[in-house]
Amino acid sequence: MTKKKIKKQTKNHEKKLSEKENKKLEETLIQVGLRVAKRGEGALMVVGEVQYRPLVKQNVPPFKIIDNPKLLETLALIDGAVVINKLGILEAYGVMIKSTRTLRNFGTRHSAALSAAKKDNFVVIVSEEDRKVKILKKGKMIMQLDALQKNVEKSVGGAVEILESIGAGTIGTIGASLLIPTLGITLLPGVIVFGSVYYLGKILSKKFKLR
Repeated sequence: MTKKKIKKQTKNHEKKLSEKENKKLEETLIQVGLRVAKRGEGALMVVGEVQYRPLVKQNVPPFKIIDNPKLLETLALIDGAVVINKLGILEAYGVMIKSTRTLRNFGTRHSAALSAAKKDNFVVIVSEEDRKVKILKKGKMIMQLDALQKNVEKSVGGAVEILESIGAGTIGTIGASLLIPTLGITLLPGVIVFGSVYYLGKILSKKFKLR
């Protein structure tokens, strides 16, 4: 798919994906993140608008992420970040995101993730050190998945449903969440959700009939 075709597609379709398509995109990114984490590698994937500088020549043409997750995984392993537009189409890979915020005691990838997690951007960061997949939005960490948890992939669908339910309104600050995982609650195998326990319990018990 050429850039010219993408511009035409953007004009003929809504600027945002449907709820179903958005869930599929988020699920794809998380599954890719888990595979990268299992390999002991790191990655950063951003959906939305962000300032960046390419570190490698952009030879791979834009494509719909949900149609080729294996190619996304390959690109995610390249040093730098992968940037995806709001329509779920690859915009760039192997790029350096402009960091406007820093996260003490963490590396440049976490600082870039924190900087990219603005407005409604959806950010997935994979840490090679602990093999965790972290999801950020609005400058906060919403969720963490443990790639070493047995059958964690089966929890991804439920994790995406939770993401759509809670948003980012009452989520704890990213710094505290990253440093103190116990601030979150476990609702699915290998998945920790960060935020107000009361709020989450009220929303999720109704949606998932949790006891």
